[in-house]
Amino acid sequence: MTDTTSRTVHLTERQPTVTGPEMLASLVPPPQFDTATFDSYRADPAYPSQEEAKDTLMRFAGRGAPVKRGGLFSRAKKEPELKPGVYLDGGFGVGKTHLLASIYHAMPARRKYFGSFIEYTALVGALGYKNTVDLLKGADLLCIDEFELDDPGDTMVMTRLLGELVPTGTRLAATSNTPPNALGEGRFAAQDFLREIHAMSDSFQTLRIDGVDFRQRALDGHAVVLDDEAYAAAVESAAAAAAGAASDDRFDDLIRHLAQVHPSRYIRLIDGLGSVGLRDVRQLTDQSEALRFVAFVDRVYDAQIPILATGTGLDAVFSDEMLAGGYRKKYLRAISRLNALTHSA
Repeated sequence: MTDTTSRTVHLTERQPTVTGPEMLASLVPPPQFDTATFDSYRADPAYPSQEEAKDTLMRFAGRGAPVKRGGLFSRAKKEPELKPGVYLDGGFGVGKTHLLASIYHAMPARRKYFGSFIEYTALVGALGYKNTVDLLKGADLLCIDEFELDDPGDTMVMTRLLGELVPTGTRLAATSNTPPNALGEGRFAAQDFLREIHAMSDSFQTLRIDGVDFRQRALDGHAVVLDDEAYAAAVESAAAAAAGAASDDRFDDLIRHLAQVHPSRYIRLIDGLGSVGLRDVRQLTDQSEALRFVAFVDRVYDAQIPILATGTGLDAVFSDEMLAGGYRKKYLRAISRLNALTHSA
């Protein structure tokens, strides 16, 4: 009989560390997008903005979109000049990250980086602002996934950073659930930072992508909840599998532990896992706890690690008050990902 004890771990016992150079080296697309291409992006015919965005991004990446020719004497349509950056604005689950990774893979750049918004701000925190600028200066491309400005400090850091890199020739590609001129709305006194936000948005051509959340098309809309017996059996089975260790933690214990670990280190928190187990899930009512959990879910989703859970369904983990607030889109994206990860388990 296989001994599963050594393959069951507790995330609350892990204290991961990540150095600045390691952070820089990790700025590549997550494993699930290793092979993402424009050709493998399936635009939904019901939403023409998806194909239009794809064509524009192909030109941005230097591949060029197919030319739509008219009659013999028709005048060729002059394409608008592209800005240094493209900004993909749309709901969650419409393929924005797939397109972002496609840009990364398609652009023939000597130096290019791909990371979440939080990874770039964490890099500044680890290395200092000047050292980060020196390291990134000269890069051909910066891809920034889930661009969000949750506080004034992040606003200033990112506007200054991008403001120094764009004049040196760095091109930008970003995704978000919020148009660049609306970043920060409902979260802090955005009017105090309008000049900085608008200066940053001037570097981007905004492409709106409409569509339906692809993660929910084959799901029943609710996260899978296990009873205690089924959960124990699932964790034991996952621990015995060859995919990696299985984690097993009480939800409240993990939430407290996340407060002790910088979000930039969450990726190391889940190193080597084949599944994540959460017992006694409850609804979150504290905004800071909820946002940390969202950052954790993003890393688990990037790594495509299934989640096993008991208690409250993870699609109800955020309170109605939170879902009505300034971080609504973040929470809805997390719910979409949590549903998918519990079904994949």
